[in-house]
Amino acid sequence: MTRVRERFTGRIAGVGSTSGVRVVVGRWDDSPWGAFADVMVEDAADHRVLLAPSERVRDFVAATYSFDEHVIEPVAVEDTDDGWQVSTPSLSLRLVVGGRTPLGALLGLVPDRLATSPGWCSLVDPVARVVLRGVRTRGTAGNDRREWYGATSVVAVSAISGGWRGTDLGTLTPVDPPCRFGFSSTPHRPSVTSVVTTIERSG
Repeated sequence: MTRVRERFTGRIAGVGSTSGVRVVVGRWDDSPWGAFADVMVEDAADHRVLLAPSERVRDFVAATYSFDEHVIEPVAVEDTDDGWQVSTPSLSLRLVVGGRTPLGALLGLVPDRLATSPGWCSLVDPVARVVLRGVRTRGTAGNDRREWYGATSVVAVSAISGGWRGTDLGTLTPVDPPCRFGFSSTPHRPSVTSVVTTIERSG
C-alpha cells in the first residue's frame, strides 16, 4: 500500500477562557492546498466543534481529528498591532501575543530542518509528554493516519477578548481541561506555536 506524506507549515494558537471555551486556531501559511485557517472549539460542556473554510478542509481535518459538530464557514485570521484577530460567523477572537517563552527559546536552539523532521519528533515525544501535560509530538490519528508535530518556536498569549456563538468568552485562562480533538492537546499555557505538521496517510 502506498503511503503519502503531506506537510502543513504555519502557527497554532491555543487558549482557554473564563467562559470555559477553549479554542485552537490553525493558521497555515503553506500546505498542499495553499494558505488557509481553521478553528477547533471545545465549549464548557465539552462539545467539540470544527470551523472549516471549505468542504475539502472539513473532510481532511475531520478524518484526522474528532468532533461532535462540523461547520463550514469563512475563517479569517489577520495580524494586528499586538497579535491576531480571528473572525468567523460563529467566533470573534482577539489574541494579544507577547514574547518568546522559555520553551520557545529552547526550541530556537534546534535547526528548523531537524526540529521539523518526523525522526526528531519521534525522539522528543517522551520528553514532551512529561514536560507539557497533554502534548505529544507524534501519534496515530484517525483513518490509519500517522502524524508528527515539529515545533520551532513558542510565544506567549497574554490576553484575549471576543465571543463564541453570541456569548462573551471572558478573559484568558490556561487550556484546562486539555482539548480532546486528537491524540495531542495544545499546551496548557496559552501560546502560539510555530510548527510543521506532517501527516502520513494511505495514497
